[in-house]
Amino acid sequence: MEREENIKRLIQNLKDDDEHVQIQTSELLEEIGEPAVDELIKALNDENKNIRKGAAHTLGKIGDKKAIDPLVLTLDDGNKWVRRAASGALSNMGEAAVEPLIKALEDDNWRVREGSAWALGKIGDKKAVDPLIKVLKDESGFVRSGAAWALGNIGDEKAIEPLNKSLDDKSGFVRQIASNSLKKL
Repeated sequence: MEREENIKRLIQNLKDDDEHVQIQTSELLEEIGEPAVDELIKALNDENKNIRKGAAHTLGKIGDKKAIDPLVLTLDDGNKWVRRAASGALSNMGEAAVEPLIKALEDDNWRVREGSAWALGKIGDKKAVDPLIKVLKDESGFVRSGAAWALGNIGDEKAIEPLNKSLDDKSGFVRQIASNSLKKL
């Protein structure tokens, strides 16, 4: 019981305005490891964005696979820094996160699809190539750019033709990322 209370107190320190306090707190929670996971998962729903961001970041460092689904849900957070922390955390989970992230590419929310694409690109698993090619046609330029970057990062030649088509995308940002990704292939 005492450990749980200490973990809860540490999680509250994640909302401190001092970034150094946030970093040290995250490192302490990471050292605690698995015993902190359940409380960190609960913290993904805290009203304070710094707590949510710190919890996501720390879960990614700990790497406990039971955090994957809650982190995928956090890709829908209203704060972009929290979403980025969740995406980064999921990319740290490696192969175990690939299937849930591929499934999330079909989410109704473009933010979830975007974060999933970027995380899949960081993981680099070739199982994601076909689903990422599919979302190169997404309605959201953010999702298309994430998919284009991810495909370049994964490095599968199967992506060359679809990325060439993305050179004609209506978004200049997507065109630039597709061009950069093609250079990697």
